[in-house]
Amino acid sequence: MKRRNIIKAGLLGPFVLPHLVSSESNPFQKGKEGTVEEPRRSLSVVRETDVIVCGGGPAGFAAALASARSGAKTTLIELHGCLGGIWTAGLLSNIIDHENKNGIMKELIYRLDQSGAQFTAKKYDAEQMKWILEEMCREAGVEVRLHTRVTAAYQDRNKKIDFITTESFSGREAWKAKVFIDATGNGDLAARAGCGFDLGEPATGRVQPMSLMVILSGLKEADLVKEGFIEGLGKDGSPSTEGKKKLHAAILRIGFDTSYSMPSFFTIRPDSVALMMNHQYGVSAIDADAISKATIDARNEINKVISGLRATGGIWSNVRIVTSAAQIGIREGRRIHGQYMLTKEDLLKGAQFPDGVCDVKFSVDVHALAKAEGGGYSNSGIKMKPYQIPLRSLIAKDVTNLMMAGRCISGDFYAHASYRVTGNAVPMGEAAGKVAAKASLSNRLPMAVNWSEVS
Repeated sequence: MKRRNIIKAGLLGPFVLPHLVSSESNPFQKGKEGTVEEPRRSLSVVRETDVIVCGGGPAGFAAALASARSGAKTTLIELHGCLGGIWTAGLLSNIIDHENKNGIMKELIYRLDQSGAQFTAKKYDAEQMKWILEEMCREAGVEVRLHTRVTAAYQDRNKKIDFITTESFSGREAWKAKVFIDATGNGDLAARAGCGFDLGEPATGRVQPMSLMVILSGLKEADLVKEGFIEGLGKDGSPSTEGKKKLHAAILRIGFDTSYSMPSFFTIRPDSVALMMNHQYGVSAIDADAISKATIDARNEINKVISGLRATGGIWSNVRIVTSAAQIGIREGRRIHGQYMLTKEDLLKGAQFPDGVCDVKFSVDVHALAKAEGGGYSNSGIKMKPYQIPLRSLIAKDVTNLMMAGRCISGDFYAHASYRVTGNAVPMGEAAGKVAAKASLSNRLPMAVNWSEVS
């Protein structure tokens, strides 16, 4: 379908596309009290392709890359002005549970190492990461659209997504594909397409806290090692449990108690350090007002702590915040209902599956749901065994041509607290991309593709 082809809003029955601006010829109408009715409009279909991936973070990058390498015409739509999501816009600086992964995860680690982007195999320079992700997608022929948010998804009578709409600098646009992959983290595409989902702790609905990462200058790696804040010089750049407690004690001495009781340094380079030291409790990932407040509160807390430490002199004399993340770190969003829900019981028995797409070794990691619960993290008493994530957890239950990758896949609260880390997001994305490509190129639905066909 050519670029100028049009979807007529007036022909879509209940699927009416909203108009963003009013004019004398097509004015907006007042609705019931407290509402307005947007006028209908026609939208250009800007792309019609094989696979569309929404979300360019660790899972989405891998999904798009795998899809394109499998021969499918692939478009990757990302909200931020860079790929990487929490890796880059979120400044995470630390890749967890990557060690036992092959495929794209192993390839990325190699590319990071060869480019000098890494201090260790797990710590990385976010700016270098942006460039490497873009280069890998460019080499594979992935069409990347940045600065674009998915706003709606519309099903046909066969429970397939027919098209999605987005908002960007180009305005409101429509996109069509044979298969879609939700890698937004929060399950935004799936929710807009009408998929069922779960959110939060069973019974209470409480969610894990959010954290805002910052990058610091003015700290010397040798001093941090000498004072016991991080492990041995040049070894890993990570804090030990004792190192986290020491940093918390140093902050308490300036009369400030952090919302996170285990603040952590991660050395990126000898003169560049990432810091995670805050928890924003009770914030829903689908509440923009709450996330806005959480971000502002987090930045305020971090600045006060860094200013207080700098005033004490010594190794803190020149510490400065170089930048704070553009995206607050969200640990928990929607968990979309899939063909199979991974559960706590699967973790306890170390479940293996014929369609296992990702091997997980990371423990259950539930950060305190309230400051009164200690402000740290625990495994909630769940002693998991290494387990696999099945392909069926990546295939939506309620929409037939939709897959998920990353932390929005189908799982319960406790399973999610283990598989949500980015070292697992990449192989999930890679699996989804391969299956989506095979499905689109053979005119099948993802559920009809056997994992053995692409693994």
